[in-house]
Amino acid sequence: MRRVTACQAAIAILLGAPLARGQTEPSEIPEPSEMQIHGFVSQGYIKTTRNNYLAKSARNQGSFDFTEVGINFTKPLSDKLRVGIQLFTHDLGPLGNYSPQFDWYYLDYRLFDWLGIRAGKTKLPWGLYNESNDIDAGRVSILLPQSLYPVANRESLFAQTGAELYGDVALGGAGSLEYRLYGGTIYLNAAEVSAQLKEFEVAYDVGGRVMYRPPIEGLQLGTSLQAVRFDFSFTPTPEQLMFYQSQGQVPSNFDGSIDIAFPIKLWVASAEYQMGRLSLAAEFGRNFASYKTSLVMPEVKVTTQGAYVMGAYQVRPWFTPGLYYSAYFPDVDNIKKRSTYQHDVAATLRFDVTPNWLVKAEGHYMHGTGGLRTELNDNKKLDELTKNWAVFLLKTTAYF
Repeated sequence: MRRVTACQAAIAILLGAPLARGQTEPSEIPEPSEMQIHGFVSQGYIKTTRNNYLAKSARNQGSFDFTEVGINFTKPLSDKLRVGIQLFTHDLGPLGNYSPQFDWYYLDYRLFDWLGIRAGKTKLPWGLYNESNDIDAGRVSILLPQSLYPVANRESLFAQTGAELYGDVALGGAGSLEYRLYGGTIYLNAAEVSAQLKEFEVAYDVGGRVMYRPPIEGLQLGTSLQAVRFDFSFTPTPEQLMFYQSQGQVPSNFDGSIDIAFPIKLWVASAEYQMGRLSLAAEFGRNFASYKTSLVMPEVKVTTQGAYVMGAYQVRPWFTPGLYYSAYFPDVDNIKKRSTYQHDVAATLRFDVTPNWLVKAEGHYMHGTGGLRTELNDNKKLDELTKNWAVFLLKTTAYF
């Protein structure tokens, strides 16, 4: 029987998930009735050979705009009821800017093993790792595969405000099934999303995830579905307005802003296998988006696709290397230009210096510019940026 560390058990408690099958709790884990307090401080560094990625580099010297700080509290109020909250702040290039926020908070009432309900700002059960996106100690890589877990979308895809039903259903000799169903909305500050935005709201956010754990130790298979609609208006730049006018798309009653209704349907299939010190995972997903605008133009439909395969092996308790390949296509019907794809081969070295302090080094070889942002690259078109480039990241995290 494999024995988990205090850190692993704490991560399981933070996520509201039971410990994996075959694991036992160490004696140092607090009693369930006690208030549990956990926190983390992370500082990272980003350097690219070409292009600016995630943060803008001053004179090609790299960037330290990669900071995360969080503290959370969970408290069982009875055998069935508990509450939790996390205060979080971060800085990643133009995102965050150390603005504190309540990352998540919830009331959790579990009636039976197969039925529970959460209400509040709850983490979205998307794929294998969205819920642990804020727990650097819970994974090997610095960046999760950006084809499915883009850090630029963290504010809009990490948590939703509403309610959730969840449970674990035993299937006898066939294993077990975990389900999550949720609905609500996402509150975002338009100014933090983009300076061009005038209004921004999420009309709805509904979805669910099903994870099947067959009677094969360490294996789980699942699928996630989500439907979300963004409604917003923005002020076009002079260059954008000139382009729309050249295409005859600006209406006669144009008031200076453009309204957009943007519904998206997301789907991902997931597989993970853990055997001893070896961990393997793979996911494939597609986003089906359509948007209608106040411009003179028909409805536009775009299908985005992402996939990755990932593995890690714990060579020593203090040393774990990892590797993944990730592919991202912002429009599967248009993959000819460098701006329409991004292939990413990443290698990570994780060093657990002490039980509460880790250091990671990670390198990425990138082919394509589909995941880059023009505003970080002097507003150049993505097709004008370097096709083949590399990223190097360092990150250290202390946690308790």
